[in-house]
Amino acid sequence: MAGEGDSEPGKTFKLLGFLDVKNVPCARESVLYGSLGSLVTGLGHFLATSRVRRSCDVAVGGFICTMLGYWFYCRYNLAQQRIRQRMIQEGMKNRILYEGSYLDPEKEQTGSERSDS
Repeated sequence: MAGEGDSEPGKTFKLLGFLDVKNVPCARESVLYGSLGSLVTGLGHFLATSRVRRSCDVAVGGFICTMLGYWFYCRYNLAQQRIRQRMIQEGMKNRILYEGSYLDPEKEQTGSERSDS
């Protein structure tokens, strides 16, 4: 069958032999946006100048610039998201740890509790 090879768990696509596009975060999107950037820059340059060889060079440069630009943008956002996620997890852990104790910042202290401490 035609679709059987696609569902194999060990089957991965490696770009240039080392970049595992399936498992590396942001790799797939970077390659797709790079391809689109390549098409736009190459076609735009060809329509403006009608020089085929130079347009291919511009397309390759557009691919590299677009792919690297989106790669850094995506990885930066991914790092920020992981930092926020870590902070939220730490806050939830502290909330569970301190909930109901005298260290709970949301617990309202009454006058009698203030005089005891």
